[in-house]
Amino acid sequence: MPLQDVTVTIDILKPAAYIGFGKPLILAEKAGTSFIKNYKDLEEVKVDFAENTPTYAKAKAVFTQENRPDTLSIATYDSAGSGIVSASEALEEYFDEDWIFVLATDEELTDKVAIADFVEQSGYKFFVVVTTDSESRNAFKAKAYDRTIDFYHPIENEHPDAALVGEVANRPVGSQTWKFKTLTGITPLDITNKEELKAIHEDGAIAYVTKAGTPQTSEGIVASGEYIDVMHGKDWIKLNMESNIQSAFAKNDKITYNSNGISLIEGEVTTTLKTAHSMGIIDSDNSGNPLYTVSTKSREEMPVAEREKRIYNGISFSYTAQGAIHESNIKGEIQPVE
Repeated sequence: MPLQDVTVTIDILKPAAYIGFGKPLILAEKAGTSFIKNYKDLEEVKVDFAENTPTYAKAKAVFTQENRPDTLSIATYDSAGSGIVSASEALEEYFDEDWIFVLATDEELTDKVAIADFVEQSGYKFFVVVTTDSESRNAFKAKAYDRTIDFYHPIENEHPDAALVGEVANRPVGSQTWKFKTLTGITPLDITNKEELKAIHEDGAIAYVTKAGTPQTSEGIVASGEYIDVMHGKDWIKLNMESNIQSAFAKNDKITYNSNGISLIEGEVTTTLKTAHSMGIIDSDNSGNPLYTVSTKSREEMPVAEREKRIYNGISFSYTAQGAIHESNIKGEIQPVE
């Protein structure tokens, strides 16, 4: 992770302004020394990757979406070289660069699982993967990844993973669910059996189908079954809170280890949560009040050893993520004629 003095950890409990927050990274095989580079359009991509390469096709699927990001990144590796020789090594090398969603090109299933493992262990960012059969779906279902989005799509030469990120990820975090989204250039699967679609969802995957005459994503979940917007919102809070508090450390000559300093840090935490509420990441009660709490410990409550080392671990918070309606069963009745 980048150098920092602030670490925010968020656990999801289930009782019953980061730059590039929707920006994708494409991992690409290319002979020569590994590099990472930003591209703002397909003409720039074409300079490094020919139009007949899977990397160009993946970038095209991103850039042809209506809500496409301003830029995407491509990181390379050379399997026949002596430096960075695999997609997972390139991911590790460039993980702290300015991107959020990583896409694979033509890697084998074992390589894709290695990518998913690394992203999961890192605890933030996402891997969006295409699977083409139940065996490959099960490879990700088995580990119940919170940070892998499995897009089941057995149609060849299409890139729904890149299209999904290109269409949805760059919208304001908290403003939308990832279900019901129409993707440019992606063919809906011919699925009319609810049990077949249910099996895909039970495997922690999503698909692209037609409902009420409109092509759309069938769900908005990660491999574990959690909703993508919940995880994306969690990352927004984590990264922005860390950035805001780190900024406070830098801007103040000294944050004192007393009630004044603790209040300053508490203020940054609260400001981040207020913004998250206004964005739709955090839910409201029936009166419109944000559903979050912030708790702090006084200087006197902190262990002497931590005070001596100038470490303050006495602040915590919790919040209720804002949900969405994904399904509705409506009952009606016909009144008799009087």
